Amino acid sequence: MNRFKRYCSMLFVVLMVSIINAYSVRAQVKPGIDVLIERHFDLLQGRQVGLITNPTGVTADLRSTIDVLKNAPGVRLVALFGPEHGVRGNIMAGKRVASYVDKKTGLPVYSLYGRVRKPTSEMLKNIDMLVYDIQDIGNRTYTYIYTMALAMQAAAEKGIPFVVLDRPNPLGGELIEGPVLEENFKSFIGLYPIPYIYGMTVGELARFINNEFGIHCDLSVVPMRGYRRDMRWPDTGLQWVATSPHIPHAKTALYCATTGIIGELQTVSEGVGYTQPFQLIGQKWIDPERLAAELNRRNLPGVYFRPCYFRPYYFRFQNQELGGVQIHILDPVKFSPMRTQMHLLHALLTLYQRHNIFRTPRKKQFDRAMGTDKVRLALLAGQHPDAIMRSWEADLRWFMQKRRKYLIY
Repeated sequence: MNRFKRYCSMLFVVLMVSIINAYSVRAQVKPGIDVLIERHFDLLQGRQVGLITNPTGVTADLRSTIDVLKNAPGVRLVALFGPEHGVRGNIMAGKRVASYVDKKTGLPVYSLYGRVRKPTSEMLKNIDMLVYDIQDIGNRTYTYIYTMALAMQAAAEKGIPFVVLDRPNPLGGELIEGPVLEENFKSFIGLYPIPYIYGMTVGELARFINNEFGIHCDLSVVPMRGYRRDMRWPDTGLQWVATSPHIPHAKTALYCATTGIIGELQTVSEGVGYTQPFQLIGQKWIDPERLAAELNRRNLPGVYFRPCYFRPYYFRFQNQELGGVQIHILDPVKFSPMRTQMHLLHALLTLYQRHNIFRTPRKKQFDRAMGTDKVRLALLAGQHPDAIMRSWEADLRWFMQKRRKYLIY
């Protein structure tokens, strides 16, 4: 009897280990660069490659894509191209990036966030393939996806093949929210009519942009292995590399999608300049208890608002004590970034009418980030967030129908 119990116990342990291992294998994602390595760099063989990348271009074991391609047999890496924040990720948001020679590799580094945003003929003269490997954060205002799109345009004009090494969307592949950008509000934080949160990987988005907006470059996407649309970042098993100075963690991408547009107003702090970027809303005239009570009364899904005080170390409101709330995401699946953002705006306007947050020259930048001025005008007219969000539904259905044929996973 004891022998039988020991046998059953051992069998149970073996079974549980097998289940855990099986789950780990399923949950581990290989990004496009790892798949390209396994394919022995087949698309790049014999090519003179220009690489558009930054510190997020890494393999699953954190080797730089720059180093991998520099040492890849049969591949000649001849130039690097840097987006906002630069190839090495050391430039603050909005600051122009210079072109230079990379000390480590000796390669020319051409800035795509300085004098020009689109690769020039001079930059491309020795290149017969462009490769893009940058981690996206899943919201329309992040400039990397437009660096990719403009580089695709340049590649199409020169007849140069363009390769995207795919990576996960940290917001997941199913979350689609917010207004679709209107033509009059195009800028480098929004070039195409897509929703604020678009629920596509960067490779899928490249396919969508390439075909729907008439670029028609010779595009190849190296897909990930092991990725599912319902995955959030922790499910991938991948390490996060800061995509920019204020997106230090994967979860920050979700907070950025929640308060990033509010931050464009610069009338309240969204936590940038403190230790919790995009997780806070604060101002000197905000009563933390009152704002938290108002927001929690609204019973928004998957979130809790905690009253707090904080003092930014740099950036806006430096060394000023601010009252406000910290946003605690309790359930990322139920949580809605845009619903939360709309209610934050509505609550601030309702409780603090004297401190109208839209009374700022930055309201135009807010409209560009939102992709429309209709949201601001509706909020000022006293419309409820639910009514405003319902006004997006037809455009979102249009986008979801269009996007379907470009999905990979």
